[in-house]
Amino acid sequence: MSGNEIRERYLRFFKERGHAIVPSSALVPENDPTTLFTGSGMQPMLPYLLGEIHPKGTRIVDSQKCFRAEDIEEVGDNRHTTFFEMLGNWSFGDYFKKEQIEWMFEFLTTEVGIDPKRLYISAFGGDETFNIPRDEEAPKIWQALFAKHGIGAKVADIGSEQAGYERGMKDGERIFYYEAKKNWWSRAGVPKNMPVGEPGGPDSEMFFDFGTPHDPKWGEHCHPNCDCGRFMEIGNNVFMQYIKRGESQFEELEYKNIDFGGGLERVAAAAIDSPDVFKTDLFVNTIAQIERMANKPYETNERPFRVIADHIRGAVFMIGDAVLPGSADQEYFVRRLLRRAVRYADTLNIPAGTFADLAESVIVTYTEHYPALAEKRSFIKETIAREEEQFRKTLEAGLKQFNKVSLQIHLTSKVEDGKKVIDKDTPPTTKQVITADKAFDLYTTYGFPIELTQEIAAEKGFEVDMAGFDTLMKEHRDKSRAGAEQKFKGGLADSSEKVIELHTATHLMLAGLQKELGHHIHQAGSNITGERLRYDFTHPEKIERDVLDRIEVFVNKAITEGGEVSIAMMSKVEAQNDPTIEASFWDRYPDEVKVYTMTAKDGTVLSRELCGGPHVARLEDIKGTFKIVKEESSSAGVRRIKAVLE
Repeated sequence: MSGNEIRERYLRFFKERGHAIVPSSALVPENDPTTLFTGSGMQPMLPYLLGEIHPKGTRIVDSQKCFRAEDIEEVGDNRHTTFFEMLGNWSFGDYFKKEQIEWMFEFLTTEVGIDPKRLYISAFGGDETFNIPRDEEAPKIWQALFAKHGIGAKVADIGSEQAGYERGMKDGERIFYYEAKKNWWSRAGVPKNMPVGEPGGPDSEMFFDFGTPHDPKWGEHCHPNCDCGRFMEIGNNVFMQYIKRGESQFEELEYKNIDFGGGLERVAAAAIDSPDVFKTDLFVNTIAQIERMANKPYETNERPFRVIADHIRGAVFMIGDAVLPGSADQEYFVRRLLRRAVRYADTLNIPAGTFADLAESVIVTYTEHYPALAEKRSFIKETIAREEEQFRKTLEAGLKQFNKVSLQIHLTSKVEDGKKVIDKDTPPTTKQVITADKAFDLYTTYGFPIELTQEIAAEKGFEVDMAGFDTLMKEHRDKSRAGAEQKFKGGLADSSEKVIELHTATHLMLAGLQKELGHHIHQAGSNITGERLRYDFTHPEKIERDVLDRIEVFVNKAITEGGEVSIAMMSKVEAQNDPTIEASFWDRYPDEVKVYTMTAKDGTVLSRELCGGPHVARLEDIKGTFKIVKEESSSAGVRRIKAVLE
């Protein structure tokens, strides 16, 4: 079964069981300055897992676009990708373990056609430190399902991953208890790391057994969480049922949630019984295109093929979400993907100027489910072609500099008549090394990938001081990270009550700005903490204090008199055609959007705006008096307001 078919069957399967299908959120998360990308299906659903009411109800299903920048260097094996889709179904205080496990077992075995004998399960083994019992319920549900197929499913206590390598698997064992590190989910990780008030719970993962021989380099024995490649996790059922009440106290939640996440690429690999995700239909068009361009087979060139295919796919989706190649933040990773792809394309002697054709192979694969890619086809391909051309010029300059560096190293010196002169004829007597600072300069100044420096150095008989280079890179990253923390960050600092109140007040402030100055005013950026809001907006000149005072009156009147904050879902096209709806950054929104309307008690609409939340339920829930403390220039044509709730 194809990956595209699995996605559609999954959405339909859960729709038939009362779930509302919602579109994927953008790859750049809204109102979350803590991360650059949406890296999991759970991320956009977090407000609802924490108690906000989803406008579509208590049962939701989706396929979420995700990107994990930290996996870039891992791409090249048979399972790591940077971009991926996470199938997800959600219960917000509705059904729980029994329904979730039974439905997932049915979907995998009946809809996808996976042999249940190839499925293995992990479960939460408990945490004595916090008096959290092991999950006895989930294994019993799994056992009953396997029994219906005549399959024995003994339960084994494994504990740690290392213990699994030492113990291995015994005959008939199919369900394995692991420690919290492996089978507990919360935003903060294991129970001891969770702050008071944080929800979390045990999970139960599903593994597919490819039956490949165990590689003992990972450990003596194999087990489901082994990294040798025999087992692949294809889904994780999270049972969010606890909340931390004290430093060592947990209580069960009154309303329990289900959070399922399953990698589409991995389920597709299991469906075709291949541990190589790059052999699924989600990559087949791109791999075939690379084979034609390189005139080489995939089977004998797996690593470069995988890197190119993954990186082109990731770049297509990011550019489709309006993230363009650049030098900072999300834009840096688009550029990095394309530059690494160029480097690997050159190892295959793929002709220059072909990346736009590779982008087309991705668009063709995904256009049915993501029609926006087809709508932006020309823009995506032109952007990728331009970046490829620009980087090839950078590479040319870098090669010239590399040759200068290598020539300087190669030449030895001698003393004649008391003067040091270059000796071009005498071979050097010591090992030739490209120093860390030279390699680092090639990387930072000329955009020369360190792998390329190493490769060319090896061809010339040089070595590269990689230990020194790694030290310089770490210092560079630390400085960049510290600088990023100091600069303007977008979104909400957290989901605390005060941040939510200030965020809601920001909507009212924008409505006040437009009321006083006109509808040319739109958001250009925002940052909200528990202490203040900072808001950038389009306006060409300074705003006088009397105007700011009138905006304050408008906001405080709305808060004092009170009113309702309601949520509605509608298509993006419908929202774009409605002049009463305010929005910025349209390209970052999915095909279906949330519209927040703030209505006074007399029925007057105060604000109607696209947003990702969270907000207070009623305007009178905003505590304090709204005060604009500063108005200043942010950049050309953009002003900035800082305000507080006193």
